[in-house]
Amino acid sequence: MKLLQLFPITTKIKNDSLTIAENDIALMTEEYGTPLYLYDRATMDSAATGYQTALASHYPRPASVTYAGKAFLNTAIAQWTQSHNLFVDCTGEGEIAIAMAGGVPREYILVHGVNKSEADLKSALQSAGTIVVDNITELQRIVELSPIPDSQFPNLWLRLLPGVAVETHHAHTQTGQHDSKFGMTREEIMEASAYCKSRNLPLNGIHFHQGSNFRDPGPLTAAIELGLDIANDIVFNGEWHFCPGGGWGVAYHEDELPQPDINAYVRMVAENVIAGCTTRGLTLPHLHLEPGRSLVARAGVAVYRVGAIKRRGEKVWVLTDGGMTDNPRHAMYGARYSCLPVSGVSAERCEKVSIAGPYCESGDVVIEDLLMPRLEVGDLIAIPASGAYHLSMSSNYNGSRKPTVLWLEDGRAQVIMRRETVDDLLRRDASL
Repeated sequence: MKLLQLFPITTKIKNDSLTIAENDIALMTEEYGTPLYLYDRATMDSAATGYQTALASHYPRPASVTYAGKAFLNTAIAQWTQSHNLFVDCTGEGEIAIAMAGGVPREYILVHGVNKSEADLKSALQSAGTIVVDNITELQRIVELSPIPDSQFPNLWLRLLPGVAVETHHAHTQTGQHDSKFGMTREEIMEASAYCKSRNLPLNGIHFHQGSNFRDPGPLTAAIELGLDIANDIVFNGEWHFCPGGGWGVAYHEDELPQPDINAYVRMVAENVIAGCTTRGLTLPHLHLEPGRSLVARAGVAVYRVGAIKRRGEKVWVLTDGGMTDNPRHAMYGARYSCLPVSGVSAERCEKVSIAGPYCESGDVVIEDLLMPRLEVGDLIAIPASGAYHLSMSSNYNGSRKPTVLWLEDGRAQVIMRRETVDDLLRRDASL
């Protein structure tokens, strides 16, 4: 079944029901309830290994892969990153604390952020190996806040605004265009570089990012050229670092299959960096890639239970117990998803439905106009490609509580995030 290519690589159909990593989804919902999020370790391992193997094949110098904390980060995920020696991209002191709790060593913590607070910068100076500097004001603030001896000062990379974005499905996932809020122009980069050199700061890298969930790496070429021109002008001393971002896409809907080719993407980036450095007489940098969702999205599956169905002529609403509070991507970006029933997988897909959640918001829709088997109240549905930017963007709207998250591996299911309770909501509040 083509649709299974959207699901984790361990997904199988047994007795016409879905299993992941030898775990029966329906049985897991009996124990843990719904909504329920499932993460398959084998799929995450495969993605990380795919990137590292491709880099080893196409790039002759040291190269590293960075896990995007904003995709989904908790203590267990942070622990997993170190089984593959991944860097962890943290935005602010909260994600830095989670990475540290998961045992990520200082040298593997990389801090992003377009307007880092004083607390964020203090945490980064104390606990991170690298700070990606977004603007000159931030650079000045780093100097003001840093009581740390030179030997412990984090590496500094400057974030370039390349002036060209990759093609994505929505403008809100583009970051490299001229009017983006992210990064510095070439002129601002050179000013920041001069500031670092005048204060003997450990500047040793250039970073840029052009967008998220793209499939055509072509626009990276011009940005890589600009980044290498700037590196040539700065003249780094010793080993230097170059990060042309990431955000490589994944398939969310069967219309988007096959899955984008990781090896082709890595080869293109590596070949352009090598050729650009050769032309300019630059030593090859330590190359960093930030795959973003393509490390984790396919590994995740959201499981909802149908609570009501409204059949009104051609419009059929399937109302479930999950929705925009655990997955706001359709509401924010118009993201397209597909799904399967957990049981009766082989049934004919004969009815076009829209799947929506229980919340008091017309935008609380997850899937629109999808052909599905005829569903009934109480049925379970499984939505693939749910591993990235769901739970990390989730909310407590309408007093909803964040769902249980299970880690699936070799027939075992382990809770890595418990379901929130009403007590959790009340614990934050103070009385008048």
